[in-house]
Amino acid sequence: MNFDLIVIGSGPGGYVAAIRASQLGLNTAIIERESLGGICLNWGCIPTKALLKSASVFEYLQHAEDFGIKAGAPKADFDAVIKRSRGVADAMSKGVQFLMKKNKITVIMGNAKLVKGPKVQVTDAEGKVAEYTAKNIIVATGGRAKALPNLPIDGQKVIEYRKAMSLDKMPKRMVVVGAGAIGVEFGYFYHTMGTEVSIVEFMEQGLVPREDADISKELGKIFTKKGIKVYGNWAVESVDTSGKELKVNVKNRKDGKEETIVCDVVLSAAGVTPNTENIGLEDLGVATDRGYIKVDDFYRTNVPGICAIGDVLATQALAHVASAEAITCVEHIAGQHVEPIDYNNIPGCTYCSPEIASVGYTEQAAKEAGFEVLVGKFPFTASGKAKASGHPEGFVKVIFDKKYGEFLGAHMIGYNVTELIAEVVVARKLETTGHEIIKSIHPHPTMSEAVMEAAAAAYGEVIHL
Repeated sequence: MNFDLIVIGSGPGGYVAAIRASQLGLNTAIIERESLGGICLNWGCIPTKALLKSASVFEYLQHAEDFGIKAGAPKADFDAVIKRSRGVADAMSKGVQFLMKKNKITVIMGNAKLVKGPKVQVTDAEGKVAEYTAKNIIVATGGRAKALPNLPIDGQKVIEYRKAMSLDKMPKRMVVVGAGAIGVEFGYFYHTMGTEVSIVEFMEQGLVPREDADISKELGKIFTKKGIKVYGNWAVESVDTSGKELKVNVKNRKDGKEETIVCDVVLSAAGVTPNTENIGLEDLGVATDRGYIKVDDFYRTNVPGICAIGDVLATQALAHVASAEAITCVEHIAGQHVEPIDYNNIPGCTYCSPEIASVGYTEQAAKEAGFEVLVGKFPFTASGKAKASGHPEGFVKVIFDKKYGEFLGAHMIGYNVTELIAEVVVARKLETTGHEIIKSIHPHPTMSEAVMEAAAAAYGEVIHL
């Protein structure tokens, strides 16, 4: 079985690579050990957004009278919410199956391992082994939940995100360890559904510690107001799982204060680690660093014919990053002229409520990079659309270089802001300046006006503040 390209892994990096390769005329195969679509479609991006939508609808109904609607006391059916999420994921996975068939891509189910040649050896569910060859091989095996040394995941009392979206019953109390996107999304979901939630974050900045400091501070205030307990700059010392109730012992990293949080389940949300073990990298001499595969600007490893994309790299562990890397990698393999990806113009989105979206430099990073900055902020309390929608919380913050007007970054927190950030990504790609944003007429009333107003605020020209 010879192919022009074999892709190992069918997540948003792998299946996109296979489709683009087929479009470019390459005879392509894709290997998957579990379900087409990978973690993103089956256990990540898509099903979590379904859960969060259910939580959002429930939250809306709880505040229906604020909109002049009397609907009675809503009640959440946890089992039905989980079932809907799994249904959405299954439908999306079937969609990938259709795309594979449509693009005439050979789908091979089983565990893949690189062997000398280079070739790919696949062991199916029955233990049968087959070998395949290709001119080029792309490793897109993704990542999994990172286990902390003092917080071993047992799948029952200490769980990771996969288990968190398929629990048999809703826990009364949950401790979330880690306040990145996964942590705050699940923290919001379970709190809204009725669980008592505490979030513990090791980093001093607190919630979403990789975001701009103003975003972290704002989300912390909003979550605290909702009733979520936030422990920023606290370390988990140990977890006692011996009894029916779990005891999470935490310590403040600033003053040394210690506290014990009692709960029913602990969600470990400390990030992801790459799936690079036991796939033959060592046998072929593929270079790695801390488990991540080392590649050049076009995703070629040090071994000819072997490429890698997605969460197995030390780039942002985001679905859209993996997809972009896939297209760049395949187009380069096919001999097209391609430009390396600008990793400073990758948008990041967090889908708790309120949502968070950002791209480019934070204010602190811009200053550390030597820029003299102009910063503008527009609160949604001043937005007619946000007020009418019942979502006045949050703001848009923009950062420009004072000398040339370069759009250095944008940071948003508020209702549906994940739909606003693409404007900034395109603007930065086109090297748009602050004044050009101000002079681009935005429709009224919309949430997107906040981007223009924030830019105007940076230059002292804001009207509605």
